[in-house]
Amino acid sequence: MIVHLVISFDLGLKGDYSNLYSWLDQHDAIECGNGLAALAYDAKDTSFEKTYEQLKMELQEKIQIDKTDRLYMIMKDTADGMMKGKFLFGNRKRAPWEGHFMQEPDKADIF
Repeated sequence: MIVHLVISFDLGLKGDYSNLYSWLDQHDAIECGNGLAALAYDAKDTSFEKTYEQLKMELQEKIQIDKTDRLYMIMKDTADGMMKGKFLFGNRKRAPWEGHFMQEPDKADIF
């Protein structure tokens, strides 16, 4: 069963881009910006969690994953129709835009 998903990837400077790019090319992925690809994926089950597990296992076999690598999957879950995302590898980092919005303080500082 075909599901449509988006993969965001950040493998750092020394990441296994060669094998990742080979895998993406094999799946006819389209480029959607720096570190972002969309593709149709042949999943055994169209639920988010089952597709997530299948994709994670497949990528572990094809790509050398280091502890600082980050890959994130986004797709519409057929079980409830909601868009969902989850890190296949890695974790969320502090966003580069944090602290750029200067809002007025709510109350006075107490000393």
